Amino acid sequence: MDLRIFTEPQQGASYDTLLTVAKATEDLGFDAFFRSDHYLRMGGGDGLPGPTDAWITLAGIARETSRIRLGTLMTAATFRLPGVLAIQVAQVDQMSGGRVELGLGAGWFEEEHKAYGIPFPKDKFARLEEQLAVVTGLWATETGKTFDFQGEHYQLTGSPALPKPAQAKIPVLIGGHGAVRTPRLAARYADEFNIPFASVEDSERQFGRVRTAARAAGRDAITYSSALVVCVGRDDQEVARRAAAIGREVDELKANGLAGSPAEVVDKIGRYAEIGASRLYLQLLDLSDLDHLELISSQVQAQLA
Repeated sequence: MDLRIFTEPQQGASYDTLLTVAKATEDLGFDAFFRSDHYLRMGGGDGLPGPTDAWITLAGIARETSRIRLGTLMTAATFRLPGVLAIQVAQVDQMSGGRVELGLGAGWFEEEHKAYGIPFPKDKFARLEEQLAVVTGLWATETGKTFDFQGEHYQLTGSPALPKPAQAKIPVLIGGHGAVRTPRLAARYADEFNIPFASVEDSERQFGRVRTAARAAGRDAITYSSALVVCVGRDDQEVARRAAAIGREVDELKANGLAGSPAEVVDKIGRYAEIGASRLYLQLLDLSDLDHLELISSQVQAQLA
């Protein structure tokens, strides 16, 4: 089971804070550092010092790390034109030496679009599908040839399809709870399918839908993963302290995330492994608590190894 650290910087984090967490992620042996792609905080708090851009952040971290994978859960298709996104991600992949992965989703948080003047179209899923076709098509076009695309939302003519990523193929992540269109899209484009914040039972059902769609498309090499909030403590008091720090209740975290003692968390991770998840994104909400990361590394990840 690969363990990846997943951060939500829109809730309040500077680039320096994210870099510190990313370096700890690498030093402590985790597989990857991922971040959300949002421009507005959700829920309580002041969100200070304000949002950071996902791909600018990852570009900086790419130059300061050497091993961990880097990516987004999920980049919003509403934020960037697909041609521009393909250039940005390919460049960060070059800067990292080939360690980037692209999670791409339709975009859903209307308030952040209003706050920063970003159009929030009604037909978001259709745009996402075209974005996936454009981004992957640009990367796959042979050097010296051009790429054309004529869709309802995006048109490209005679694109040189440059620059190329460092990797032969940047892994693409698609995720969500949709029962029909999401599995179909994952079967066509995804190297990895991720379901966020879902129970073992709901995750198993969704993985099944994606496997069925993938088989129908002649594919069987998709990685399955889950994203879950994490709150681990050496004892009940430490678990309660960490839950309070992120404004959550222990019982709720145990029901909906990975919470409790290392043994409890390892046991629940095993349940996700049983349904086919081979990778977990640990949503770390208190970015100042590096001891939490060390505990997960030494007493959860070590048991999984």
